[in-house]
Amino acid sequence: MNLIQYPLAEKIGEPNLFVGREQEFELFNNWIANIPKRLSKSKVILARRKSGKTVFVQRIFNQLWSANGAVIPFYFDFAESKIWYPDLAIDYYRAFASQYISFIERDNKLVQERLSLKQIREYGIKKSYQLLVDDIDSMLFDKENLLYDSMWKTACSAPHRFANFYYQRFLVILDEFQNITQYVYRDEQCKGEPDETLAGSYHSLSESKLAPMLVTGSYVAWLIQVINKYLEAGRLKITPIYPYLTKEAGLQAVYKYAVFYNQAINNKTAIEINELCMYDPFVISCVIQSEYQNKDLTTRKGVIDTVNYEFSDRQSEMSMTWNEYLVLTLDQVNDKNAKNILLWLYKYPKRFWNPIQLKKEMKLALDVDDIYRQLIILSNAEIIQRGTSDFQFKALKDGTLNLIIKNRFQEQILGIVPDLKQEFSDKLVAENKRLQGIVNYLSGKLAEFQLATAFRSKKRFALSEFFSNVTDNTVLNIVEVKERIQFQRQDGKVMEVDIAAISDCGRIILVEVKKTKVKTGINIINDFQEKVEVYQALNSNHIIISAFLSLGGFTDEAVEKCQKLGIAMAEDMELF
Repeated sequence: MNLIQYPLAEKIGEPNLFVGREQEFELFNNWIANIPKRLSKSKVILARRKSGKTVFVQRIFNQLWSANGAVIPFYFDFAESKIWYPDLAIDYYRAFASQYISFIERDNKLVQERLSLKQIREYGIKKSYQLLVDDIDSMLFDKENLLYDSMWKTACSAPHRFANFYYQRFLVILDEFQNITQYVYRDEQCKGEPDETLAGSYHSLSESKLAPMLVTGSYVAWLIQVINKYLEAGRLKITPIYPYLTKEAGLQAVYKYAVFYNQAINNKTAIEINELCMYDPFVISCVIQSEYQNKDLTTRKGVIDTVNYEFSDRQSEMSMTWNEYLVLTLDQVNDKNAKNILLWLYKYPKRFWNPIQLKKEMKLALDVDDIYRQLIILSNAEIIQRGTSDFQFKALKDGTLNLIIKNRFQEQILGIVPDLKQEFSDKLVAENKRLQGIVNYLSGKLAEFQLATAFRSKKRFALSEFFSNVTDNTVLNIVEVKERIQFQRQDGKVMEVDIAAISDCGRIILVEVKKTKVKTGINIINDFQEKVEVYQALNSNHIIISAFLSLGGFTDEAVEKCQKLGIAMAEDMELF
């Protein structure tokens, strides 16, 4: 299997910060596997902003590009900036052709550094790709003769035509597709009204089984409206993506962000951050990187204060980012009654309500028809959802949005200033016993993060505080903790150790972490010992202390081997 490369720069930045989404990848990998057999129907991902959908589809692109298999990926982002549609045609075609050539030539630079039309044509001549030559000649002729519709048709149909002509298969990823209706102009000066009908160019292309589309958008109601109007809803299969990770993946995100941004946390506060951030990687990243003046993520109070700052302060990264979303959504809701209804729905987030029930329970001085109109406004603004019946409505399953709405509207509507700090504190107190008990359900990878964090936060300790069978019980003063350390054996073989904790006395603790269904056996211990010996040879001026954390336990033979070699052992780990 090819190692993944990242020719398309992902919005997350450091690729290793991406965690979770295993279920979503399994679903989409099965779908992609059917593209070569012409069995995959175009899809649309529905998700609000900051749900991770762009990074998700960018990762799909990079995986397909790296695999160099039967499916060729093409990624295009419809930007929130005005553009004349002949220029869009050229931009779109250059992106497609450059990515296509990069896939063929295995030149990752061409994904970011797009070729010019002249360079694409020269490549087509040199490599006998006649379709590239013909397309460039056609587009240049059409531009000169003001045949701009023909230019765009050539561009947007390129993946399907190439798939058909060269017997290939493409995946066409169109990110933020709804923007094609708001930012593309037929007027070269981009004045007047944008041409929203350009979305209809994909009406027949969305049915392609040679180059199926994967469409995304950040404004769900808007995207659905575009799809229904121009593509026909049945042509694209809807897949929702929610912003929240699983509890374990969220905790992994906390540890990863803390490591990459050199932010001090401990195992207790890591779990508390994860709980208050609701396993939302965007919120977690904002809290870890927060510029709150009194930020201290090593205490419960510090965690509560920092999370509160990110939700409440208008200058925080999260608030400023959410404001962009609110301008296009909540600002559409200018009626006090609509905001009052909104707060009510989020007070009872698990229940569907109809206008009759709301009038009775809320004692609203509005006609049922007026209440219904307010609910339509709220649903069109993408901050509540409709039920199976057009007459039913409820809050979104979105804890982050709930807190944002409460912080923005509660005082205005109810005259009560929300106390998010107290809510956060109450939540952690209520969850305290359960949080204290979270130890061994975690994966081996998370155990690495937890042990490394414990080493960093405790700093001064004897190894016997964590492991048994310790032969060197010197009190250590840890100055650096590294994870996933790679080094080479003399013959060039690459080896890796999970944790290396360096003490100022010249000692280095090397730790291997395993969590398997079966107990760790003697062969795994022998492999670890070989790593220790190679690492010792490369660091002869240090004293190496070896330790093995096996959350699945050890076989009797492995225990004997560890005792003989002086490898410290542990089968569980206390978090606090």
